[in-house]
Amino acid sequence: MISHIRGKIAKRKNSSIIIDVDGGVSYEVLIPGCVMKALDKNVNADGMIKLITYHYHHTDPARSIPILIGFLNEIEKEFFERFITVSGIGPKAAVRALNASIPQIVKAIADGDLSTLKSLPGIGEQRAKEIVAKLQNKVGKFGLIQEYSAEISIEKAPDFMEEAMDVLLQLQYKKPEAKDMIQKALERSPGIKTAEDLLNEVYKQKKSSR
Repeated sequence: MISHIRGKIAKRKNSSIIIDVDGGVSYEVLIPGCVMKALDKNVNADGMIKLITYHYHHTDPARSIPILIGFLNEIEKEFFERFITVSGIGPKAAVRALNASIPQIVKAIADGDLSTLKSLPGIGEQRAKEIVAKLQNKVGKFGLIQEYSAEISIEKAPDFMEEAMDVLLQLQYKKPEAKDMIQKALERSPGIKTAEDLLNEVYKQKKSSR
């Protein structure tokens, strides 16, 4: 299983890039539109880029083809994995659909905004309804994304508050701001016991303040 890839971008296509890695090997990596828009910001000074990858095999009656899908960090990959739990949305369909920013898509899911979801490539009204039914109130933390980063290290936290803090720091919030967001979320919902629920509450709080 290929978990990440690092190399130089040799060629760009509409929804994929060719990456040259050490040893003269090149890989084609599918890139969702929401990620493609931020690639250039994440190329290092030496021209190298590192992508977190989702690796799977596309099968048909005649053959099985290994496919790599690239992301700039684990949070994007996690959202993608959550998105493909919706019935009828496979990995390649998700790559095509995710051409708006993740926060925009999360907001549409949270608001039950079928019109915005239907504007995503390949998503019709029935599929939009299924996305809302499956993911509403389950993807709040992904709506907190505000900046991309070339490399994000994820460390295990000792409890759910520390885990939520770690995610917010990965998403480029300053520590005092993240601490304040968590505190206010817990004041509003003191019964929260998991990082997922805490981040969902932080997202609701941020959304209501706009």
